[in-house]
Amino acid sequence: MVFTGNMRKEMELVPPERSEGEHGEPSRSGGGTNSTAPADPEVESKAKRRQFSAAYKRRILDEADKGGQGAIAGLLRREGLYSSHLNTWRRQRESGEIAGLEPRKRGKKPVPRNPLASEVNRLARDNQRLQKRLKQAAIIIDVQKKLCDILGLTVPPIEMNENDE
Repeated sequence: MVFTGNMRKEMELVPPERSEGEHGEPSRSGGGTNSTAPADPEVESKAKRRQFSAAYKRRILDEADKGGQGAIAGLLRREGLYSSHLNTWRRQRESGEIAGLEPRKRGKKPVPRNPLASEVNRLARDNQRLQKRLKQAAIIIDVQKKLCDILGLTVPPIEMNENDE
């Protein structure tokens, strides 16, 4: 069969052109969407990483183990998975990583808190408080010595023990 130019136009699925004032024109009425408009070619700025629950991974692995080669391919297509997912999940299952089947949180891991840190902080506060009281006591003793000198009183010397510094 030989196609002529007119026959080719008739076979193409081209919507008829609208006149400027025709009803239903999206640009004027603001209603309706143009179904022939192409999809937005913009790609999302950040792709969202898929995470699979442990139950989902176990279910998929059970289905894959029950089915043959063709069934695995169909399963992967149906679920939108890659064969590398199955390989990784099988390896995790065989190594006994129960937590390996759970999705892992990405990024910097939290630093474990030292159990003695609170005790160290408490002792540091106590030390600071006692240092302040010692300073006040030293000032009071100096004032008492000066007062004794002014009044002409004698103060017996303080004996130092070997434990005192």
